[in-house]
Amino acid sequence: MAGGVYETTKALSEYLLFHYGKPGEVLPWDFGPGDALDYPARCVSECVSVDRLPADARALDLGCAVGRSTFELARHCTEATGIDLSERFIDAASQLQRDGRLDYSFAVEGELGQAAVAEVPDGIDRARVRFEQGDATFLRDGLGLFDVVLMANLLDRLPCPAKCLEQLPGLVAAGGQLLIATPCTWLEEYTPKANWLGGSQVLGQARTLDTLREILAPDFTLDAEWDLPFLIREHARKYQWSVAQATRWIRLAPTG
Repeated sequence: MAGGVYETTKALSEYLLFHYGKPGEVLPWDFGPGDALDYPARCVSECVSVDRLPADARALDLGCAVGRSTFELARHCTEATGIDLSERFIDAASQLQRDGRLDYSFAVEGELGQAAVAEVPDGIDRARVRFEQGDATFLRDGLGLFDVVLMANLLDRLPCPAKCLEQLPGLVAAGGQLLIATPCTWLEEYTPKANWLGGSQVLGQARTLDTLREILAPDFTLDAEWDLPFLIREHARKYQWSVAQATRWIRLAPTG
């Protein structure tokens, strides 16, 4: 939310580490969930069906945060656009696109921090990538059609996720891929309960995937499902370990 939690220095630091941190920086222990590292990259490497992409594929990363998934999409697409509501996140992602690196620091304990450098991985053509600030619920006109649209950890942070989903048929080209990854952490501080897509008693036993099937069914077919663990470090001894439900949907050819 602009002006909210995602505009703080703490949030920027945590997300730069989440997206670009080296394994030893994120998890400085011999034990721990090492398979939960590099989540923004894995959302692309494990979920995009690369062999289905056309030679001139376009990608859209909605809720791109500080941009790692957008850069990863550029490995396979000639154009990758990242959109996020946070001005600070987009400023950081844009600097990474321009310079390839960004100095920052992350928390160790209390006020103690550790200097680090966020770097765009080798082998990525940064000229293919661009970032812009925008609201995923009210996207601007003129974006065009995309062969891949990624929504990673966005759905349960929107005030009206159904309204965001309603825009997708007009953004995904026929045969294109819609990738949604969410831990389904529905909280009233982000989404009014009336707008939750799962986990509400009003919806009975419906979970998020049930509602996604209902909303997307006229225009998309469910192609694959995964459980993707991810790890967000708060400081050296405190972490958020979560498991996102990831799905790939294929855009049906429009009728009429």
